Amino acid sequence: MRNRLALVVATGAAAALLAGCGSVGGTTAEPAAGGSADGAAASGDKTMVTVVKLQGIAWFDRMAVGVDEYAEETGIDARVEGADDVSPEKQIQIIQDLIAQSPTAITVVPNSPEALSNVLAQAREQGIIVVSHEASGIENVDIDIEAFDNAAYGSQIMDNLGECMSGEGEYVQFVGGLTAKTHMEWVGAAYENQQENFPGMTRVEDPIESTDNENAAYEKAKEVLAKYPDIKGFQGSAGNDVPGIARAVLEAGLEDDVCVMGTSIPSAAEKYLADGSIDKIFFWDPALAGKAQLKIAEILADGGTVEEGTDLGIEGYESLVKVEGFDNVYAGDAAVEADAAAAAEFDF
Repeated sequence: MRNRLALVVATGAAAALLAGCGSVGGTTAEPAAGGSADGAAASGDKTMVTVVKLQGIAWFDRMAVGVDEYAEETGIDARVEGADDVSPEKQIQIIQDLIAQSPTAITVVPNSPEALSNVLAQAREQGIIVVSHEASGIENVDIDIEAFDNAAYGSQIMDNLGECMSGEGEYVQFVGGLTAKTHMEWVGAAYENQQENFPGMTRVEDPIESTDNENAAYEKAKEVLAKYPDIKGFQGSAGNDVPGIARAVLEAGLEDDVCVMGTSIPSAAEKYLADGSIDKIFFWDPALAGKAQLKIAEILADGGTVEEGTDLGIEGYESLVKVEGFDNVYAGDAAVEADAAAAAEFDF
């Protein structure tokens, strides 16, 4: 996967911010709820609900912006729902409640793809289109859309962390949860990269769960700093991991000695990038990811197909790539890496 940073900066961050079942991979099926007999429905007749991992955090607040914009642009009745923590059980309950409302589509960012499989099957049995994000390989969805190739993204983070650490020293990896499939794919690919290309580095523990909570990440980072006084690097996966880790590193006065990198968004990481307690962040625009999920659901509701090369008309999703090993998983090319200067170009 190519590094999109130069492209994003060159074109300007503002440009990136403008902005039964259907058919999959060119195989046509019956139109879903909200579709007409000829496979199309007026936008105003469609209802779509995006179920996020967690309400009230910057990452999914930004996704809600994209959902709201998509509703305004298309006339589709679209909204976001989510729980107050990352419990898969709460996501299941939300989806069960939505099934009773018979929306055209449910799009979902699962906390545990495995846990949601049965309830998503129930939704599809009721003719509801299901589109997922951050869940490659999840069962019982029409399409899973990824922002990029997950292994390449994780490896890219390790390339940068390894360079920051000069290829030597101890490090740890944080994930929102051990059931968060994409987080585990990122750290797994990063770990493989480290073993192959940075043999002087050592991961001192298995991935550490933060529950996508900044305070939890902060407390666990303090524990790591106390337990491993020679620690040189942290990789975060959940949007709140890196800011929480940075707080602990800054309090310890180690911002010049410890490398902190991982997934976050500019608004959450800005002050830590400025003081050096975060070295670099990696992300994709959650607003655009929210729009991509809804666009796929709309295509399917109208009897269309999603296949290799499909252009969703959304920045970073102009030519979808079919992910090897899956029948219904597609990836865009929406990854961004940013240091303090590059992150300042974004307004979210």
